[in-house]
Amino acid sequence: MRLMICKTCGTARDRAAEVQAVQDALKRAGLTDQVEVSEHACFSGCAEPTALAIQAQGRASYVFSGVDVAADAADIAETCRTYLNSPQGWIEDARPCGRLRMCLRARIPAL
Repeated sequence: MRLMICKTCGTARDRAAEVQAVQDALKRAGLTDQVEVSEHACFSGCAEPTALAIQAQGRASYVFSGVDVAADAADIAETCRTYLNSPQGWIEDARPCGRLRMCLRARIPAL
């Protein structure tokens, strides 16, 4: 799966530290070999930075905004685990996702 973090949200962010926090959380969760972390330009969540998205071939895609990437790193990792364990990435019970479940802005079915 791919986890993309908006690289244009906000101006006073330490993007390298955010990516490192997420990678550390994914490592603790045992997911580093299953999740590709990258930065991507705008997800149109500018009113509530920071935005991020998750997607995988044949699975639903999700867009989140209002995420504090470093502080929410453990919830991001748990959301990735929940996504990977859900049929076609369709998360029915988002409670394991922690605060991220309140940051969901769009869930798009797989093609």
